[in-house]
Amino acid sequence: MKFRTVAAATLIALFAAACSNSQYGEKQTVGTLGGAALGGLLGAQFGDGTGQLVATGAGVLIGGLIGSEVGRTMDEQDEMRANEAVTEAHQAPLGETIVWNNPDSGHSGTVTPVRDGSTSSGLYCREFQQTITVSGRTETAYGTACRQPDGTWKIVE
Repeated sequence: MKFRTVAAATLIALFAAACSNSQYGEKQTVGTLGGAALGGLLGAQFGDGTGQLVATGAGVLIGGLIGSEVGRTMDEQDEMRANEAVTEAHQAPLGETIVWNNPDSGHSGTVTPVRDGSTSSGLYCREFQQTITVSGRTETAYGTACRQPDGTWKIVE
């Protein structure tokens, strides 16, 4: 049931982006989709049946709105610095906060690995907490990434 709910939320986000006005830039569209997907995943954790669908839908909408604003205002330097922090956090000790900032834009963020584990198939995974501050507004997200056999990391949650 949760898979179908998350799949439905993702499809809603994709259709919304496809119908969006062309005034949106790539960063804003990516932010909207990422926020909607994350919001849908978080919303799917609550309730059962119809209540779960409502929570998922609300998560998609709220996450999409927040992601849109963050994506709209982040530039390539912000994204590069944030990605470098994530890469560094893959190897950092648990609890060590990796900080990034872009003095040109004033945007900043943190990435903190909070827990290690492994999947049933033996992939090494890490849970992360991430913050991003854009235009004085800070947003927080949690996620899990697993190291793939080729050494790359893939977000799984």
